[in-house]
Amino acid sequence: MSILKENLWENNPVFVQILGICSTLAVTNNLTNTFIMTVALIFVTAFSSLTVSLLKEYIPKKVRMIIQTLIIAFYVIFVDILLRAYLPNISKALGPYVGLIITNCIIMGRAEAFAQSNPPILSFWDGFTSGLGYMWVLMIIAFFREFLGFGTLFGISVAPSGFTTWTIMIMAPSAFFLLGTLIWISKTIMLKKEVK
Repeated sequence: MSILKENLWENNPVFVQILGICSTLAVTNNLTNTFIMTVALIFVTAFSSLTVSLLKEYIPKKVRMIIQTLIIAFYVIFVDILLRAYLPNISKALGPYVGLIITNCIIMGRAEAFAQSNPPILSFWDGFTSGLGYMWVLMIIAFFREFLGFGTLFGISVAPSGFTTWTIMIMAPSAFFLLGTLIWISKTIMLKKEVK
């Protein structure tokens, strides 16, 4: 439970560690794409952490980063093939961002900082919950961007008639504003807890 709490809140990869920011800006103008992207990242983070932990005794320290990248790339390619086969429209909409999961610092960070020194099941749980921490932050940002930018949620129109959409919400700068607001709110809550 402490790992879950830490990855969801106290050491959240997005608003505490400030990792995975590129995809936060790029894919959060649509809830469906954000959901698929974050599920893909959860899968890759959990299974790459598990694999790194299982193989850590056999990986020479000097080449461990290259091997970890290869392991992450294997799972990203697997996800990319699945999306192309079963969700081609979403695969097309996400474009290069699925492939760029390989470069997401959250995955490499968990593999290097946790999976290299912890047992497999615990590493899997750490990777899974880190992905969940990434997911909930992106889904909140996507909720506001899609609703205010398009008047829809998961592509379904929910805004009242006469609702004026905010064009800026479908542009990348709005994700900066929303992420900054989330960081401000979360840090304020954390500081208040520390004072008590």
